[in-house]
Amino acid sequence: MHIRDLPYPDPGRPDVRSGPRFLIWLGRNQLGGQVKSALWGLVHMAALVSFPLAIGFGVQAVVDRSGSRLAMAGALMVGLTVLTALGDAMLHRAAVTNWITAAARVQQLLSRKTVELGSALTRKVAAGEVVAVSTGDVEKIGWFVEALSRFTAAAITTVAVCVALVLYQPALGAVVAVGVPALALAVLPLLPRAARRADEQRDKAGRATELASDTVAGLRVLRGIGGEELFLGRYRNASQEVRTAAVRSARMWALIAAVQVALPGLLLIGVVWYGASLAQKGRIDVGELVTVYSAVTFLLFPLRHFEEIAMAYSFSRPSARRAARVLALRRSSSESAGAPPVDKGEHGEGQETAARLGGDLYDPTSGMLAPSGLLTAVVCGDPDAAGRLADRLGGHPVHGGPDDGSHGDSDRGSHGDSDRGSHGRAASALLGGIALDEVPLTAARTAVLVQDKDPVLLSGTLTELLDVPRSGEVSAEKALDAAQCGDVLDALAQASAADTHGADGADGPDPMRTRITERGRSLSGGQRQRLALARSLVTDPEVLVLDEPTSAVDSHTEARIADGVRRLRTGRTTIVFTSSPLLLDRADRVVFVPDGEAVGVGTHRELLGTDPVYRAVVTRETDGEAAARSAGRSTGPAGHGLKGIGRVEEEIEESA
Repeated sequence: MHIRDLPYPDPGRPDVRSGPRFLIWLGRNQLGGQVKSALWGLVHMAALVSFPLAIGFGVQAVVDRSGSRLAMAGALMVGLTVLTALGDAMLHRAAVTNWITAAARVQQLLSRKTVELGSALTRKVAAGEVVAVSTGDVEKIGWFVEALSRFTAAAITTVAVCVALVLYQPALGAVVAVGVPALALAVLPLLPRAARRADEQRDKAGRATELASDTVAGLRVLRGIGGEELFLGRYRNASQEVRTAAVRSARMWALIAAVQVALPGLLLIGVVWYGASLAQKGRIDVGELVTVYSAVTFLLFPLRHFEEIAMAYSFSRPSARRAARVLALRRSSSESAGAPPVDKGEHGEGQETAARLGGDLYDPTSGMLAPSGLLTAVVCGDPDAAGRLADRLGGHPVHGGPDDGSHGDSDRGSHGDSDRGSHGRAASALLGGIALDEVPLTAARTAVLVQDKDPVLLSGTLTELLDVPRSGEVSAEKALDAAQCGDVLDALAQASAADTHGADGADGPDPMRTRITERGRSLSGGQRQRLALARSLVTDPEVLVLDEPTSAVDSHTEARIADGVRRLRTGRTTIVFTSSPLLLDRADRVVFVPDGEAVGVGTHRELLGTDPVYRAVVTRETDGEAAARSAGRSTGPAGHGLKGIGRVEEEIEESA
């Protein structure tokens, strides 16, 4: 695999049973690159450790006053220098290639998992954890992959040199053969403590990253309430904890490095002392002593790779474990069982399944039914319950929660407990009788689009924001008009005119080419909400689920958005989670889902007149007002509920 071939057409299905198994899987997938790197490492290190032989040969030639042998020693050194340089360059190139390709594979796997899980990812694992895995952990895993081939070459070279020294000079060679393995294993008792300190540093860094992300995201609100100093103080404390943990970790690794320097020095002293005594007794020549001494000196270089691989594995093993934990997350129990559906892309089975998906959308857990082709409004009363129901409608079953099917089996027909998955998992929604969590991801996403309550706008131009997979039936202009984005376009045009780098068209600044800042922070909440709605409308999915799409706009704009969505989505299934009378009055049908169960179906006006609980939720009626209304009193504070209903009906009539 070459860098120019990235990204991978398919990064594969990783072994996520444990961190070491994940590392083994990575190594197995780039076996050719590891072998190539190890071979170049052998060339480099073999040439390097052969220098003592040439040096000893030359010294002995000088002692024997042999010019020809001295010339041969010089030529041998030149050849070894060339091989050392060539091997070093090619080893570095091959090892870095292994690093980059392994990191790219892991990042592709994480990206695929993020797309697969969608908004459910941050409910299964903290956002800071995801950021730490996709940045720092990926680098540590790549470091181990890169160091592995160098360590392999170093280990083979070390063993070969020790064997050669034993054969060349048995007395000194035996000392080296015993001492070198002892040096390599001397740091093993220190590694567990070093790994624990490294893990502590990483965990504190992850928490600091998450705190910083939350602070930046809520900076506008913090400034409004004067709380920015409080949160900045917390981040300062968190960063100091990271610094302290990093210093403690560095001290341990410094101790390991000191051991790796001190012990080889002691071995070298012992070899020289013992060799000198042998030379005095005439048991070895001066050239042999120089050869053994030089060999031990050069062995210190491959020994450094033993320290490096120990550090790399200590850091990468917990990183691989965390990456495997994220990659092991599944959309449903069927995938968790080890049989993930194969997503064959837009031209494979996913597209064919998407073409077959259609019909009524039904949630077995709550009993909520959205007929095909109609605008259905859903009133839950509890925003969290509405979010969980919206997730299920998008094919993301929710574990636990008050609406997970624990409220009894009434109004659920023959589904009963079968509507709940294993381990308390709420069952997925059915589109045309097909469970969304059992079809390929591409098919589910193409058929049903869920817009969250707080959608995110990515940085870029408005054209790029609306450049999403779409059916082609709805243009960007129609979507922006339905979402009532006229004032947003005017604001963007003004921003483009004020920006010296703005792109001016023939009729003035083009708002479609104006850049939107990260998360749309330069826009108001209502403007961001309407742009997100336009982005959802332009995709033109078979089923569109909107969670509180107009909570940040005024009533007049809300009424126009309701009309625009209804007009643009004619013949398509649209589900809106809302408690706004303006949206409810324009829906073909309204489903009331309090406490996780569908208990009322009808038009908004019908439910207002027949269901007092529904009326209380929609009109924000308090218990005291409900009691007063039941008693027939309509004056004073207790009569505020009837006045609220009157205002709602008056507002509906006025907007109509």
